[in-house]
Amino acid sequence: MRVCVQAEPFDLGAESNAFAAGVAGAGAVVTFTGLVRDNGGALAAMEIEHYPGMTEKAIAAMVEQAMARWSLADALVIHRYGQLAGRDPIMMVATASRHRADAFAAAEFLMDYLKSRAPFWKKELSAEGAEWVAARDEDEAALKRW
Repeated sequence: MRVCVQAEPFDLGAESNAFAAGVAGAGAVVTFTGLVRDNGGALAAMEIEHYPGMTEKAIAAMVEQAMARWSLADALVIHRYGQLAGRDPIMMVATASRHRADAFAAAEFLMDYLKSRAPFWKKELSAEGAEWVAARDEDEAALKRW
């Protein structure tokens, strides 16, 4: 299990390949990468803030829960902070298991919980100014299935 909260960009291909190479006995690897959305082309940047230590601990607890709930060989979460441009990779989840059902379910679980419960604060910057990103009802509703 690895959790990385970092300002630096990550290489999706390199991270995926390294993760897959390190999971003995897995028959499935699922990866997901989230990008900074630029709805309508008005986004100048997104600023993401967090409290070091607290954020890593909260995400590690989510990953430990997924590892215990599904039969995972390994899991990886990378989440960036700082100023990001539209379409920049913001986060990555990777899960590995003997069978695909566990890998997919655990990845979806982690994505839903990261979206709604990871302690990050996001601010969208545009020509009109800055606006904090509010929690969305559909993100909260997605947690109910878990």
